[in-house]
Amino acid sequence: MTDSTRRTATRRTYLMCQPEYFTVEYSINPWMNPAEPVDGARAMRQWSQLRRVFTSLGHTVRTIPAEPGLPDMVFAANGATVIRGTVLAARFRHPERQPEAAAYQAWLRSAGYQVARDPVAVNEGEGDIIFTGRAILAGHGFRTQEAIREELAELFGLPVISLRLMDPRFYHLDTALVVLDADTAAYYPAAFDDAGRVALASHFTELIEAKDEDADVLGLNAVSDGRNVVLPEQAAGLIAQLRDAGFTPIGVDLSELLKAGGGPKCCTLELR
Repeated sequence: MTDSTRRTATRRTYLMCQPEYFTVEYSINPWMNPAEPVDGARAMRQWSQLRRVFTSLGHTVRTIPAEPGLPDMVFAANGATVIRGTVLAARFRHPERQPEAAAYQAWLRSAGYQVARDPVAVNEGEGDIIFTGRAILAGHGFRTQEAIREELAELFGLPVISLRLMDPRFYHLDTALVVLDADTAAYYPAAFDDAGRVALASHFTELIEAKDEDADVLGLNAVSDGRNVVLPEQAAGLIAQLRDAGFTPIGVDLSELLKAGGGPKCCTLELR
């Protein structure tokens, strides 16, 4: 058992988008099945509960208006990467999602963030780009191109650790890894190649390895403020591991959004 007093929460600002138009009408990842019905009202209730959890923890939640015809816009994490007030806009791989980039870019610019030039390489925002506090993890292999590494290093002036994703079920980095604090992460080793596992072990002093059953419900698609970790309630084993490591896990049910391959982190873009 780890002493929880060494885990420190810091207040964050998040951007979210209501699932007003959420549905599964196309398939661009292994989780999506257009033939499976989606309960829009239930998705809205689950999303609203996630937002309430964030505000109850003292975090600020801002919202971007949903736009018709963009059913995946609820997954705000993919909309951009924001570090120290500077924005790298998204450039989506699939045509179905490409209009989301302009919507998020316009909102961030209007909110006073410095939006850099349009990216050259395909990238899907914080889905594949994770700020650890002292470096940037950049996932690639399914959505984001490996070449985004150079753009990230140039724009943010930080070390970039490139990580190849190996399993199409974990098509974004944020489905296979969550940074819990500057020194600690939880991840699913099978989602990475040998080089990626070595790189993560070199960067973090503490790594929590998620079990198959917890990765299979996207338990790692989680949001941490350094102490409190909001994650799918179905990931019971990971919840126990986090508690043993001194974190405070908070389970939420986003099973309706999981039908599109999304979870708490997918719905949350951190505004730094």
